Amino acid sequence: MQKLIDRSIESFVNENLSVFPVVVILGSRQCGKSTLIKMLYQNSDSYLYLDLQNLDDLNKLKEPRLFFQANRDVTICLDEIQLAPELFSVLRSEIDRDRRPGRFILLGSASQDLIQKTSESLAGRVGFIELTPFIIEEIERNENFELNKFWLRGGYPDSYLASSDQGSMLWRENFLRTYIERDIPQLGFQIPALQLRRLLTMCAHNQGQLFNSSKLGESLGVTYQTVRRYIDLLEQTFIIRSLLPFEKNIKKRLVKSPKIYVRDSGLLHRLLQIDDFNSLMGNPVFGSSWEGFVIENIISSLRDCKFSFYRSATGDELDLLIERGNRMVAVECKASSAPQVTKGFWSAIEITQPDKIYIIAPVPTAYLLKNNVEVCGLADFLKKIEL
Repeated sequence: MQKLIDRSIESFVNENLSVFPVVVILGSRQCGKSTLIKMLYQNSDSYLYLDLQNLDDLNKLKEPRLFFQANRDVTICLDEIQLAPELFSVLRSEIDRDRRPGRFILLGSASQDLIQKTSESLAGRVGFIELTPFIIEEIERNENFELNKFWLRGGYPDSYLASSDQGSMLWRENFLRTYIERDIPQLGFQIPALQLRRLLTMCAHNQGQLFNSSKLGESLGVTYQTVRRYIDLLEQTFIIRSLLPFEKNIKKRLVKSPKIYVRDSGLLHRLLQIDDFNSLMGNPVFGSSWEGFVIENIISSLRDCKFSFYRSATGDELDLLIERGNRMVAVECKASSAPQVTKGFWSAIEITQPDKIYIIAPVPTAYLLKNNVEVCGLADFLKKIEL
């Protein structure tokens, strides 16, 4: 039996449940949404879980008003709610009769469409939370934590907790096939599976690079508009992340295209057929894999921040800028135990003027480089950061 790992977002979920009659938890399939809720309610008798992919559970909702009224005193969790959008109007009328906090928990694997439907029908009644796969602060405190294992396998619970690298690889391959061949069609998108797999693989090869829809379209034999529509879908289903460029009124001419990342490092490596750490170290994607791994963990760990990257037309660059209020932290990612930075790094620092500067690298202990630039590990950074 797999060991259950406490999720950092538990207290935030409980806060929302104490305020809103409906709490919506969004995240990719298999990231741990239903496990999280079952852990929260494991000692409670006032909880009912329905999986809308299960025909028996779906049949219980043939008369949803009667079902909700008969179970008014318990918290009802509806998993994969995007498969039954007709329930939203029923939920609205039921909540208007009784606005008790924590009446409903909705779990979904699709972002924008689900948010739009709930926002229109449940405005003012709903709290939204995104759950990601494991982040480093959730697992580094456990026994036998290995950074390289986490980096290689990624954060999906069944991938990270697999008994072997081979078992992890097989799980991730099955996840990708199911996502492409079943999950996307279930959402109503008819995209050729081979074409979508090729696009994902090209995104993996372009990890951390500027998004060029025309170039990707030429490679796929489709228009740039089609590529943009596909990328938007991959973002809505939590597989791809777009990182926007820094926007401030400065004299330097800046790039305007976003960077794209495969969010989970384990899925990135499977798309590139990198199945052990030695292969990763010898692959050209080694540095950009570390960059994506670091950035995803940071964005998934910090709430209420603005994230961007800085790149000037002359190539001066910072991997990540984190802003909250009037404070800014700059992050550079280096997959080296003895990281070095370029002249362009110092130029970017001079232009952006961050309050704190970090180089995040796979190093065991933190140290100062120069000019108040600190080199530290990822977990160490997340403990240090103050915004």
